[in-house]
Amino acid sequence: MQITRRQTLSLLTATTGMSMLPETSQAVEPAKSASFVPCLNMSTIRGQKLGYVKELETASKAGFRSVEIWMDTLQEFIKNGNTPAQARKVAADFGIKLENAIGFAAWIVDDESARAKGVDQLKREMELLAEVGCMRVATPPVGAQAPQAPRIDLQKAAERYRTVLEISDQTKVIPQLELWGFSKNLNKLSEVMYVAVESGHPSARLLLDVYHLFKGGSSLDTLKLVGKPGVEIFHINDYPANFPKETIVDADRVYPGDGIAPIGQILKTIKNPERPIVLSLEVFNKTYYAQDALEVAKMGLAKINKVIAGI
Repeated sequence: MQITRRQTLSLLTATTGMSMLPETSQAVEPAKSASFVPCLNMSTIRGQKLGYVKELETASKAGFRSVEIWMDTLQEFIKNGNTPAQARKVAADFGIKLENAIGFAAWIVDDESARAKGVDQLKREMELLAEVGCMRVATPPVGAQAPQAPRIDLQKAAERYRTVLEISDQTKVIPQLELWGFSKNLNKLSEVMYVAVESGHPSARLLLDVYHLFKGGSSLDTLKLVGKPGVEIFHINDYPANFPKETIVDADRVYPGDGIAPIGQILKTIKNPERPIVLSLEVFNKTYYAQDALEVAKMGLAKINKVIAGI
């Protein structure tokens, strides 16, 4: 069964660091000398339908100490009678740091009613994440990604991004402005950079991705223009040869190093000497979904570590 982020949807140049983030246990803090921290986005084993606890257990057994969770999986765990404190304890017991959450709130759309609902949804999700100890949330252009969607004025997008950033002033959960290469809006590096800068908020951050930079046609020669504090998490993956950007889709992504993406060039460009960057493996490969989740996670970690070793 092929599961992509778009199916789920069917229905930075900023300035300062993130000293506001609370520390988790010493066991899950990355080494200060490390340039990159391997992380598992649960998209990579999402097709196995493990649920919140088993996903974290699998990541831990594979050797990951950082993960990106999905909001719907966390919400299902809570819906089944568990508490945010229990969700937080599960992660701690497995020695896992919750680096980011993947959510789909329509915060950017032009329709005022839909946008108000999206902002309220995001606020509630950020409040939940704060309780769980996950202090970042992805904010892609949900609701504005379809080919028929209207083009959103970037200045308005910046104002709307600032609105959700101001929620973070209370929750301390930082919205990561995510580039989607397939989207009608925010599909290029230049667009997310503009929105982040024009938001005028010190917590503005970008969430970039090897695949999405390629899919959207962003020049890697301009990636160096993103200020070092602007990227804290980066989605790592690869794409095979003979897949033009016009036709490649989410499910075509492969392990880093198994394709032709210039990953070494990308990582050297975004490397931050002041703090480690979280490299989160985000793929939606149906071939991997047909395999044992633990083996997929182990292979993913090995592939990330091999790429890092070459930097």
